[in-house]
Amino acid sequence: MSKPIYILNGPNLNRLGKREPEIYGKTTLAEVEANCRAEAGTQPIEFRQTNSETQLIDWIHEAIDNGSGIIINPAAYTFTSIAILDALKQFPGPIFELHISNVHRREEIYHHSLVSKIATAVIAGLGPNGYPIALRAMKQMM
Repeated sequence: MSKPIYILNGPNLNRLGKREPEIYGKTTLAEVEANCRAEAGTQPIEFRQTNSETQLIDWIHEAIDNGSGIIINPAAYTFTSIAILDALKQFPGPIFELHISNVHRREEIYHHSLVSKIATAVIAGLGPNGYPIALRAMKQMM
C-alpha cells in the first residue's frame, strides 16, 4: 500500500462552519474530511487538526518518516511559525499550502506566508472545495 498523504490543519479550523462563515463558509471540518476521503479513493490519507503548534510540528515529523505528501493549512501559524517552516523544510515530497480564503484579499498581516517559501504549490480562495482539489492535484503529481 502507498504511503499516506497528510492533510494537516492548524488552529481554529475545528470551528469551521461556525467561525466567520462570511469568510470561511458553513462547511464543517468533518465535512471537509469526508470530501477528502471521497476524493482520496484508495489513496490513504491522514487527516488531522490541532490548535497546538507543537502537535502540528510532531505530525510534520511523522509525515517526514511515513508520508508521501503534505497538504497543510497552518492557519495563523502560516504567518508566524519559523518552527513549522523548519519542520516542513525537512520533508522530501510535495507540500501544498492551502487556505480557505484568499489571504491576499484580506488584511496586510495575512499577506506574508512563511510556508509559501518552501511549498510546492499554494491554493487559496477556493473555500472548503480547495481541499479535494489539492488532494486530486497531489495524487496526479505523485
